[in-house]
Amino acid sequence: MEASTTPKAGSLNRVVQSLELEPLDYSNGTSNAGSDPMNALQILKETVWILRYNSSGFMLIAALLICPVSALLLSDVLVDQSIVKRLSIRLLLVARSGGLPFRSFVKQSCQKFSEMAISAATCFPFYLTFSLLSKAAVVYSVDCSYSKKKFDSSKFYVLVGKIWRRLVSTYLWVCMLIVGCLTVFLVNVIAVCNVFLIIGLAGDFIVYAAIMVGLIFSVVFAKAIIICNIAIVICVLEEVSGPKALLRSASLIQGHTQVGLLIFLGSTIGMAFVEGLFEHRVKTLSYGDGSSRVWEGPLLVVMYSFVVLIDSMMSSVFYFSCRSSSREALDGEIHPILETPASMDIQ
Repeated sequence: MEASTTPKAGSLNRVVQSLELEPLDYSNGTSNAGSDPMNALQILKETVWILRYNSSGFMLIAALLICPVSALLLSDVLVDQSIVKRLSIRLLLVARSGGLPFRSFVKQSCQKFSEMAISAATCFPFYLTFSLLSKAAVVYSVDCSYSKKKFDSSKFYVLVGKIWRRLVSTYLWVCMLIVGCLTVFLVNVIAVCNVFLIIGLAGDFIVYAAIMVGLIFSVVFAKAIIICNIAIVICVLEEVSGPKALLRSASLIQGHTQVGLLIFLGSTIGMAFVEGLFEHRVKTLSYGDGSSRVWEGPLLVVMYSFVVLIDSMMSSVFYFSCRSSSREALDGEIHPILETPASMDIQ
């Protein structure tokens, strides 16, 4: 038996042993049914194993689909700063009407929110194409890795043709959910500030109240983002889309929210760290003659793209983990994943 072991199998075994984690098999949708879900660290280890097992496919996805969007997002080349300034001023006026004082914290928050809103609007076509394709490709690659297969571009092309409509539909519902959450947050902040203003409390009390509302909202918003990420995975692997995918996602992660929050927290910290470095080292000339921008800019874009890639992979692994321990698995109602695309004949 040892003599017949192939180098590929031996390499895979060494990788798995080095991570102290056996690869789980979700390819038939029923393996380890009803097993305990993985925690955040186990999901990270599983993600590293998958990345090393199918590294060429994931690096190709990052280079062709994720890096272009990351470069646009970090550089803000499509963002009109005059529009950002006007929106920031309007937000400051709204904040002032709600009783918030013109503190530096409030001004910076309005400025940052304006930049994020305009950036999201200008980059939306790229999110709808490159980013969405990258998420679908990552989900497909993770599924192939669990099936012990390599990324097949021809089969992925056929798969995209079949799922593109429901993928776009789900993404548009995700965007509406995120916009709705942000709108509810702004309305709640203004309402709470007005209540404090009516009862005679002003200044620091209103700022503290707004911060408390922001902290509470951040948890709710994080859970909404988790639901949205899993919904994208679901619409690729299952025959559901739009609001049904969001409801399916919310149902699937019940009892596993803490793991999802840890994944979201880690990814957010990583992205924010790289964004801060890009702001300080590339966009703001705070040292030297700026010649290091030539290599620091592309390096930070690659780092940001890698964080985005890991985040998408961990969302896919989190989906498989939740699915294997769900009530459906216990009842034996799970159907094979991507069975049709994996077995179809490519014309």
